[in-house]
Amino acid sequence: MKQILLFLALTSTVLFSSCEGDQGPPGQDGINILGQVFETSVNFQYDAPSGVFVSPFTSFPVDVFESDVILAYRFEGQEIVNGEAVDIWNPLPRSIFYQDGTGDLFEFSFNNTFFDIQFVIDGNFDLSTLNDPNFLNNQTFRVAIVPAEFASSNLTMEDLLQGLQINPTEIETID
Repeated sequence: MKQILLFLALTSTVLFSSCEGDQGPPGQDGINILGQVFETSVNFQYDAPSGVFVSPFTSFPVDVFESDVILAYRFEGQEIVNGEAVDIWNPLPRSIFYQDGTGDLFEFSFNNTFFDIQFVIDGNFDLSTLNDPNFLNNQTFRVAIVPAEFASSNLTMEDLLQGLQINPTEIETID
């Protein structure tokens, strides 16, 4: 019995010990791509033909590609956390119940191209009666532009190597 335990101990030591070898060639440094964020304040105007409130178009301060993702947040106020005032942001679209008990609801949303963004207020009631400056004037929005690329489902190894600018002859093979 002792010999079996000794054999198992030696076998597991050999099996679970790691092998070490040459470090290998160093790789290239990666690139650091960060999204861009900016804030804008707008006043809404009622657009009678469409029955909604719209903001003026705000141009993006950076280059945006058609595949990039646009996220928008509405400033809701501040809260004191650990003795410091911090901003509160709500993602769009954002629905707001208006005039308790009436069932009136309106929503902040946005439309965008890869040139600009426009904020919209739409609702389930006649918005021409909405005249609350707390929702219509000096509304601050934070816009995040997240870099992205359209997915390609038929990417070949050659396409990948070409995109990464790697020469196939430089790939080390393991014998």
